[in-house]
Amino acid sequence: MSPDVSDPREGGSALAPRWAPPRPTAAVLLLHGGRADALEAPPRLNLPLLRMHPVAKWIIRATQGDQVLVGEVRYRHRGWNGPRQDAAHDARRALAELRRTTGPVPVVLVGHSMGGRAALRVADDPCVRGVVGLAPWCPPEEPVAHLGDTEVVLLHDENDRVTDARASWDYVRRARARGVPAGGIAMPRGGHAMLRDARAWHRITTAMTLGFLGLAPVPSEVFEAQPPFER
Repeated sequence: MSPDVSDPREGGSALAPRWAPPRPTAAVLLLHGGRADALEAPPRLNLPLLRMHPVAKWIIRATQGDQVLVGEVRYRHRGWNGPRQDAAHDARRALAELRRTTGPVPVVLVGHSMGGRAALRVADDPCVRGVVGLAPWCPPEEPVAHLGDTEVVLLHDENDRVTDARASWDYVRRARARGVPAGGIAMPRGGHAMLRDARAWHRITTAMTLGFLGLAPVPSEVFEAQPPFER
């Protein structure tokens, strides 16, 4: 299936499939980055969205034959916007649309930066099995009590100058204290945009996604290692 070209800025769908088998039995939704505060719509040339395309391609290749739908969450606004939590609301819209299309299939969320925060915030959806956060934005007050038994892994370059890896590791600690199966992976390079050593980011993201969907084993050490985490 070709990507959904409907535009959420015009009241369209929040879910844009990039690959949809005839009868999906699982799904992966990708959530791109944005800004802390910006009410305008994402631009037509949306670089954070484009950065997630190779991630999607890796996951699509790895799940060929497994009936996994791979799609993107489309935002109505460019920013998180404080208590509005616009990206999280759009993520919930996308999950609801997915459920209407496929039924209650297991879902893994893969979110970068602001999209990582949105993915973590909606991880209490009953269909979400796991979250892979890529250089996620995890403010100190970000809640963890809602995660339950959802599996969470956060990847972060500790030299990231946009979001703070220490905040990611603190999020993992707080989640573990609640009994959440959470882990962190310190990436040696890549920065916030994950450009250097991009293949390593894509490979680990894909491996964790397959593991959370039950299509491959999840290395137990991911949930046992102590911060600072090492790849």
